[in-house]
Amino acid sequence: MHQFLLHNDRILDAGSDSLAAGQVGLLSGWGVFSTIRIAEGVLFAFERHWDRMRRDARKLRVPFPDDREWMHSRLMRLVEANGARQATMRVVVVRNRGGMWQGPGIERDFDLIAFTSPMAEWPGAVRLGIKSAARYSQSEFSSTKMLSWAQNLVWYEQARERGLDELVLLNERGEIAECTSANIFAVFGNTVCTPPLSSGCLPGVTRALLLSEIRAPGFTTVERALMPADLEKADQVLITSTTRDLLVVEAVEGLTIRSEGQAQAVLEEALLDYRTRYVEAHTPAQAAGPSR
Repeated sequence: MHQFLLHNDRILDAGSDSLAAGQVGLLSGWGVFSTIRIAEGVLFAFERHWDRMRRDARKLRVPFPDDREWMHSRLMRLVEANGARQATMRVVVVRNRGGMWQGPGIERDFDLIAFTSPMAEWPGAVRLGIKSAARYSQSEFSSTKMLSWAQNLVWYEQARERGLDELVLLNERGEIAECTSANIFAVFGNTVCTPPLSSGCLPGVTRALLLSEIRAPGFTTVERALMPADLEKADQVLITSTTRDLLVVEAVEGLTIRSEGQAQAVLEEALLDYRTRYVEAHTPAQAAGPSR
């Protein structure tokens, strides 16, 4: 983690005492969060992260800031304080009040908390395991990115202890939903498939961009229900996330898969091109230097 964090309107040392145990969301995991990529000092796809957090906050009854620019301006102060031009940001909105365990003197309905860290280094290809019945697609809170994230962290640790990089999470029907912190794609010829939201997966921002905005020459990206056996029929299997972009899957425990074709390379190039254009469009004029 970098030196400073954001707590509402203040930039504080990351080691400072700034939170209270009586904030009900801190002890109950009652809040929403997102992980944002900082590219050239720009919060990449911030609007999508904001929209998803606001939607999830409404579902979870977490008070949420009304003004998108209010949040953006404060997050940018943190970027500047940490000099975090190429980094990862974690943004949390936590509910502060409600129930018998609310502490005294807590006046704000929510707290905005954010911190940044250097970009993680990921391997060129990843190895996956499979976790059965890890998602319940019929839950009203499926596809919600909530602060209660402990089970995903446990499964991720289990994967690492087994020499794997991630786990593929199946829902109650045995369908593929996602990984603990990534979405999954399977390539069949020129069609790139990812599980629909009805599988119980989270609507990842990179996933959404590949489905709706990024155009990769020669490939079409669609939603489609996938079973583990389908991965053995795929030309390539990929995982995506804000921090990983697109990684090739080289092995899935218990399955025989292959990696053929150029889908990952083409999709990666299209994503990088989209991000470059986004950064250029969202870089303040004074930061871009004099025009000619």
